[in-house]
Formats: sequence, structure tokens, C-alpha cells
Amino acid sequence: MNKPNHAKSKFVAVASIAAELSAVMHVAKEISLAAANAKAIAFRAGEKAKGFQPITDFINELAKETIELVNDINEHALLLYQMTVDEHRMTDACHSFETVVILAEGAPYASSLDKSVELAQQRMQLCRTQFRIHVNQLLDQLEGVMHPARAARVIAANSRIEASQAGEYLQSLQAVAESVDNAAQVIHDNVQRCRSALSILNITE
Repeated sequence: MNKPNHAKSKFVAVASIAAELSAVMHVAKEISLAAANAKAIAFRAGEKAKGFQPITDFINELAKETIELVNDINEHALLLYQMTVDEHRMTDACHSFETVVILAEGAPYASSLDKSVELAQQRMQLCRTQFRIHVNQLLDQLEGVMHPARAARVIAANSRIEASQAGEYLQSLQAVAESVDNAAQVIHDNVQRCRSALSILNITE
């Protein structure tokens, strides 16, 4: 992969991650709203939905956990974007120095450029090393988001069981269970796409 395309791929990957995280945040907020609606329905259903009532608290807690995790990840993704910009600038600087060195070959005092070139190369390598470190840290954070998503699917399955005991409130509570299950799947898929983009960056780095 040539350097311009490599730099472009980094910008595109980081931008796509930000978009996926925005979608995850939106879905997590929808889960929180679903939990509030379910709580209201379970309250009206009384004894018929007694087993469903504590589930709504679990759903709400999972939504809050996901939102907090994504907020943290967004901050890290923003840092990663800035690091991408910094590395791109440093890489351009190195190329410029290298071009000057080639043009100055054989000229008096050409060796005076050596220290500047070496310093620029060191800074570029430092940028790349830090970038790889932050990519791996972001991958770990994304794995953390998977846990509440998996838990939400389990809770959705339990919700269906409890909803079956709720008489005339069956359909309303089952709709909540379906929305939680669907949201968990969307979060899982979006996070997987984030991880794939980051993994590609690690490979091409």
C-alpha cells in the first residue's frame, strides 16, 4: 500500500469508527427508553408482570453501562483521529526532509541536515508506535461494549419468558423484549465493524 493511500485509509477507518459509535449510542438510548416503557407497563400489569419488573432495571442498567462505555470510547476515538493527523503531518515532514537531502547531495554543509532528518524520523516512529498502542487500547474498549450487548440478549430471552405470564400485557412486554434483542444485535454488529476497521489498521500499520 502506498503512503498517500495508507494515510487516507487511516482517516476513513477512524471516521467510520466514529459513525458506528454514534449509531451504538443512539441504540443504547433507545434501550433506555424501552426500559422506561417496560417499567410503566409492568407497573400497570401488577402481579401478572411481577417477574418482569426487576428485568426492566437490568435493561436500564445495561443501557447506562453501554452509554458510559461509548462515551469513553468516543474520547479515545477522537484522540486516535488527532494522532492520525499528527502522524500524517510528521510523515510529510520526513518526506520533505528526505527530498531536500537528496537535492543537497554533494553540496557544502549538506551533512548539517542529518540531525533534522534523524529527529523527524524518530518523531514519525514515535507517532506510529503511539498510534498502534491506542488502536489496541480501543480494541480492548470495544470488547468491553460486547459484554452488555451479550447480556442484553440473555435478558431479552428471559423477558420473553416472563412476558408470557403477563396475560393481556403479553404483546406489549414481548415487544419490549424484541426491541432489546434487536438493539443488542445492532450494537454487536456495529462494534464488530469498528473492531474490523481497527484490526485492518493494525495489519497495514
